[in-house]
Amino acid sequence: MSEILSAEKIVHTVCVATEYAADFMKNSKFAEVHCSRMDAKEMETFIRKGGYSLVVDATHPYAYEVSGNIRDALSESDIPRIRLKRDTKSSVPNSSVRYFSSNEECAKALENVQGNLLLTTGSKELGIYAAGREIRERLFVRVIPSEESLKICTDYGIPTKNIIAMQGPFSEEMNEAILDMYDISCIITKQCGRNGGFEEKVRAALKKGIPVFVINLEDSEEGFTLRETIEKMNEIAGTNLSVEPEFVVSLIGTGMGSRRLLTQEAAKAMEDADVYMGASRLLDAFAGGKENRFPVYKPKEILSLLEEMKQKSEKRVIRVAVLFSGDSSFFSGATGLYEELVRAKEEKRIRTDLRILPGISSVSYFAAKTGKAYSGAEVFSMHGRKVNHLLQKIQSSPDIFLLMSGPEDVRVLGNTLTEGGLENVTVTLGINLSYEEERIVKLTPKECTGFREEGLIICHVSNPFTQAQRASHGLKDEIFQRNSTPMTKEEIREVSICKLGLRKDSVLLDIGSGTGSIAIESAFLSEEIEVYAIERREEALEILHENINNFMLDNIKVIEGEAPEALEGISYATHAFIGGSGGRLREILSRLYRINPKMRVVINAVTVETLAELGNLHLENKTDHFEMVMIQVSRSNEAGSHHLMKAENPVWICSFDFVNEEKTE
Repeated sequence: MSEILSAEKIVHTVCVATEYAADFMKNSKFAEVHCSRMDAKEMETFIRKGGYSLVVDATHPYAYEVSGNIRDALSESDIPRIRLKRDTKSSVPNSSVRYFSSNEECAKALENVQGNLLLTTGSKELGIYAAGREIRERLFVRVIPSEESLKICTDYGIPTKNIIAMQGPFSEEMNEAILDMYDISCIITKQCGRNGGFEEKVRAALKKGIPVFVINLEDSEEGFTLRETIEKMNEIAGTNLSVEPEFVVSLIGTGMGSRRLLTQEAAKAMEDADVYMGASRLLDAFAGGKENRFPVYKPKEILSLLEEMKQKSEKRVIRVAVLFSGDSSFFSGATGLYEELVRAKEEKRIRTDLRILPGISSVSYFAAKTGKAYSGAEVFSMHGRKVNHLLQKIQSSPDIFLLMSGPEDVRVLGNTLTEGGLENVTVTLGINLSYEEERIVKLTPKECTGFREEGLIICHVSNPFTQAQRASHGLKDEIFQRNSTPMTKEEIREVSICKLGLRKDSVLLDIGSGTGSIAIESAFLSEEIEVYAIERREEALEILHENINNFMLDNIKVIEGEAPEALEGISYATHAFIGGSGGRLREILSRLYRINPKMRVVINAVTVETLAELGNLHLENKTDHFEMVMIQVSRSNEAGSHHLMKAENPVWICSFDFVNEEKTE
């Protein structure tokens, strides 16, 4: 509550009984800490002299005496009092848990319990449990490390070796460690709810198979939740305090799957979390037995869940652990979720403190296991996606790591390698890495085609027979399969592609593709370029498919049909090359404009009629950056001992950008 008031710059006083409690108050120029035990009369004087307009009773649920003193101190005053009640409810199972209505009743029952006892009710009621020597000698007391608490323990004769002076809260794992260290047979605790660490104590005891004795004192006074208290303060004192919680969200890379490979920072974030999200497999592995587990991992689902919690939660700070396999910054959904949460924060939909915690990636682990350095290697993911130019990547790279979805990806890899003539490469698979069934196997491409083993798989492909990858276009005409189908010749082809000005993410329409020489050279420029090769003639389609298969390009799609009708199924493109229009150039250009009014177009013309049509197009003011180049290529031919130049037909290369008429009007 003090933190909320300080955040809103509201001056207030916090009253605590001990210096130890005062030490845990955060420094704030808006909060004055008063440290002293006061009876009702002293409280009345303190409140009157302080000129306070409101008192919030935030005492412990079982601090009946102090709460009664506050009521008495205000009995003759008009100053309102708001009772802030803690949530003492718990969702842990009731097996092995016994409830008692008083400390005296519980202490009596302990006489029938054998072995060491762990008392976690604090030092105030210690005298009740330490009255009998037999119990006192096997009673281990966990108290806060203050002089007052330690003095009470020694005054009641608790042996020094039986005093556990520690500041909570205690995790389930810490409770388990204490139970083991002191060979505890029974825990005694108060019903103090989630914030008091009650659930962590009970779960630890249940794991160890020991009983829990719970003091369940009734608090008959009505009170308000934190959210209701804030709303009440706004109503009474005219403040404008926010009831919205802040989410501390950790996007955690869990590494390979084994808990022993977690970073310490990730393990701590998981330990401190109030809420856990992620795929079911990860929740089972890293948050088994935890409350508030939600098997969601899509950004919109997670954001929706946080917004729902914002409306219902009583906590001011909610720590959320979102679990991702591997490294959270390496082919991970964490990046997309981070961007979504940042956007929600900027739009003031939720208050968040975000951080991404890395994990050990499968590539790092696999490389270490196989003795391979991955600093110079290429890494690709086949998880639910197609790796374009896969064969070309393996041909030009001595080391490639591939993240696999499963055995089907291994079979795809095997078929790609065998069909592409790369049967001499070595394929190493890492299967279920970091788990007990971890295996590392070496296979030939042929063996990969029949691979069936299920599991989490990563692959390393070693190719000692690499070929240097081309840095530019410039394929020779001779390497294309030919029939009677016309082909854009080498020199014309290279200038035409330059005029297109393709980028890595371009979508190209190759209209009248013929042998596919323009489509294939363009697709080679980048694996991200998408090419649609449109062709209507049957003999041309046959040679087009053959050339694409020979080059093993997977970013070209052939569309059989005549433009512009064949373009109907295409919703977007950035570039178009027209090598043949069938006399329907204007219709084609009209359709291209509807697809993208900012498209870049290159047209090759070999007839004067087509040239005239292009000139009229420019005069109609529908183009920008209009340029026309005429190229005539002459090739040398042997004539006995001499070489004579033989001229090819001239080709006009016309290039332009469409003008978006809506923006020019």
